Amino acid sequence: MALIAVIDYDMGNLHSACKGLEKAGATPKVTDSPQDIERADALVLPGVGAFDPAVQHLRSRHLEEPIKAAIASGKPFLGICLGLQILFDGSEEGTEPGLGIVGGMVRRFRSEPGLTIPHMGWNRLQLTQPNHPVWQGLPENPYVYFVHSYYVDPIDPDVRAAMVTHGSQTVTAAIARDNLVAVQFHPEKSSDNGLKILSNFVAQVTPNYAIA
Repeated sequence: MALIAVIDYDMGNLHSACKGLEKAGATPKVTDSPQDIERADALVLPGVGAFDPAVQHLRSRHLEEPIKAAIASGKPFLGICLGLQILFDGSEEGTEPGLGIVGGMVRRFRSEPGLTIPHMGWNRLQLTQPNHPVWQGLPENPYVYFVHSYYVDPIDPDVRAAMVTHGSQTVTAAIARDNLVAVQFHPEKSSDNGLKILSNFVAQVTPNYAIA
């Protein structure tokens, strides 16, 4: 069974993420240990809250370099909500530099008549990498659950794996590049579609039985 490190930096509902991963057949381990991150078969970076405290907490726990090294090594990586945003260069929400793993910025939804910010509730994905393994077995334009006021704006449009429309604005809902996948929505709150996404992620993780 795959050992998946769920990274703890005081910025997320780790319990619900772990429950979703357990249902998908993984063994999640909540940790803020660089050694655990190095030993794990895959990483999940959840997150709820504001950008600046998130990257401050990661750096204060010396987790930035272990995360970058794990992604560079080819380990499957899943970012969720704020765990997507902090992969970018920076955010209009704050002043701290992000991790810079993906080029681009995090931007706030523009105000427009009748538009509710945050974007909260169920919405449909428009899959822009429809053949990516993480989407396997999903219905066309699957419904998933969002809660966010900010969205990622990658420099390279090819990293976009899904889009979502809120009001007149169509923005990035997920990115995928090599072993890295990150989503703005909450798969752990997205019913059967979310569980399928987590199961697809877990299916890509190869347990390393050589490590005790």
